[in-house]
Formats: sequence, C-alpha cells, structure tokens
Amino acid sequence: MTIRVLVADDQMMVREGFSVLLNAMPGIEVVGEAVNGRDAVDRVRELSPDVVLMDIRMPELNGIEATREIVAADETAKVLVLTTFDLDEYVYQALRAGASGFLLKDASARQLADGVRVVAAGEALLAPSVTRRLITEFSRLADTPRLMPAARAAYGELTERETEVLILIAQGLSNAEIAGRLVVAESTIKTHVSRVLVKLGLRDRTQAAVFAYEARLVTPG
Repeated sequence: MTIRVLVADDQMMVREGFSVLLNAMPGIEVVGEAVNGRDAVDRVRELSPDVVLMDIRMPELNGIEATREIVAADETAKVLVLTTFDLDEYVYQALRAGASGFLLKDASARQLADGVRVVAAGEALLAPSVTRRLITEFSRLADTPRLMPAARAAYGELTERETEVLILIAQGLSNAEIAGRLVVAESTIKTHVSRVLVKLGLRDRTQAAVFAYEARLVTPG
C-alpha cells in the first residue's frame, strides 16, 4: 500500500524539496503540504495522511502544539518531526507531545524515505542512537519525574519480562534485536511490546522509550 505523506514546513523550498524526494520513492506519495502548524492541523483533518513530516519552528502554531493537537484528535496519527539539530530541546518536547520520532533535515533521500516507512509501520524507534542521545540529554534536565500517578500505578502492573523489554526498547533495540538478546522468538517480543503499550496507555515505541527514561528505568548517560 502507498504511504500518504503530508509535509509541514514554513519554508517553501524545504517543502518542495521533500515533496520531490518522497514522490520519487516507490510506495510513497505526498498528498499535501502545510505552511505552518495551524495549517498542518487543518490539512491532517482534511487529508488523513499516514505520516506527517512536521517542522518544529513554524509561525502561528509551532510543531509541538500542532503535534499535540493532531495526536489528541487521532491517537493513530504518526508524526515525524524534522529538525536542524539532533540535540534540540524542542524535539524532546515534541516526542512527549506524541511524535513518533524525528529526523534531521540534512538526511539523505533514502534516510528520509526509510524514516517515513519506519514511522508508518510503527515497528521501531527512528534513528535510535540519536534519539537515545536526545532523550538522555533532556531527561537529565528534568528536575523531577514527570510521570502522572496513573502512569506510576500502571507501571507496577508490568511483569518482570515486560519491564525488561521496555528497558531494551528505550536503549533503541528493534524487536529482532531484543529477541536475540533474550533468546526468544521475535513474535514473543511483539506480544510483550503490545502488552507494555496497552498497560501503560502509550501510543508507540517512542513514547515507551520516553516513559522508560522519565521513570528512571534507564539511567541517563
């Protein structure tokens, strides 16, 4: 099936550049463009894309607030944040707002397409080594844990194996890598991941990684 993409960026050259690159990739179609965050929210409502490429710093409504509104309206929405710097504090805030991952704007055409496919499939963290570094940096800056009481209670419902899987997700491992580490079938890991997400009320693996860092299951650094 073709992955339908919306590109949201206030710079016309960036929007058009990404659109040209993605439309040239098999199985991907850019169905629309948005010039700011408010426009992105409206266009998502109109077009229902599979993935939104979202710039963070835009006028009228920034990418963080736009992501929050999009995810609140449709919890299945997939937002891939675009940024110039891999240690951008706003990216961390976007992940907490519900973004499924992030990608640097200087990514190659293949990296861009692969990123869209990964986020659309919901299979793994995007660029885990960079995402880990970003989450580590900004979870270190948090003065106090940000977990709500309900989330803390839900964490207590995880089994020992589910907690182990959650920690490995936060370390950036894919299902196959976790299966190899724990010496079990990949299908078993998929089941564990699904149960972790359901018990914690999380949308995807990216939110699971953020949860693990904020719960101090994974020590920053």
